[in-house]
Amino acid sequence: MSQIELHCDVHEGDGPFLLLVHGILSSRAQWEPNLLALSRVTRPVVVELWGHGRSPAPADPGAYHPNAYVAAFETLRKRLGASRWLVCGQSLGATLTLRYALDHPERLLAQVFTNSTSALADAEWVAGIRAGGAEQADAIERGGRAMLEKVPLHPLRARRLPPEVQEALVSDAKLLDPRGLADTIRYTVPESTLRERVTENRVPTLLVCGERDRRFEAQRRFAERHLPHLEVVAVDAGHAVNIEAADAFDAAVIDFLERTGALQSHRTGVLQAHRAG
Repeated sequence: MSQIELHCDVHEGDGPFLLLVHGILSSRAQWEPNLLALSRVTRPVVVELWGHGRSPAPADPGAYHPNAYVAAFETLRKRLGASRWLVCGQSLGATLTLRYALDHPERLLAQVFTNSTSALADAEWVAGIRAGGAEQADAIERGGRAMLEKVPLHPLRARRLPPEVQEALVSDAKLLDPRGLADTIRYTVPESTLRERVTENRVPTLLVCGERDRRFEAQRRFAERHLPHLEVVAVDAGHAVNIEAADAFDAAVIDFLERTGALQSHRTGVLQAHRAG
């Protein structure tokens, strides 16, 4: 039997591959406002988390552990034939891309992430998640899709998204697998924090921070103090900064990639490979 894989859309573009990973209760529609601009300097690779969008919901709890996601991303990189690439994570997706960067820094040209409480959570936050997460997961699995719509992060409850993006996210939310989301709450979220590891970072890193997301303020300050090679661009937006302020997000990412030399490094590598061939 063939191994199941995360759903992945590889878009046309000019530059290195850019892995884009959405957060919980989202989908590939998370990145729709950014694809046109980012494809001018990268080749966007959009995946969907287990049980989200078009990705299946594995029965094996181990598939949901952040380390298993890192392995899945590395398998995808090899399948694409990229010696080095870029990664960008949003919310829970940022916990996965940051972990990938810590485990495989030699495979990255640079990384970008947005507001992610889970990635930089302290012990108190993790304890709270462990205490309440199991009950929430059980309720979602029992209640099915009707219960999913009651989750605060469901796109139906969003207030600052452009109507066309919210419509796409709500449509994709109908594809959510209740057990897959429950297992994400059980096995991904509680293991997501990287607070004790961020000092190991060796990769040029950009945080595009939505300033209206007050819940992220403490984590932002922590990152600024402890995460090496970090730049922060603050944007007038909330948690879904890449949607709420798409133009500002795109401009910040492209400027960062150009200034850090990530795009030039890719071009040089391609040229050297061509000459060697």
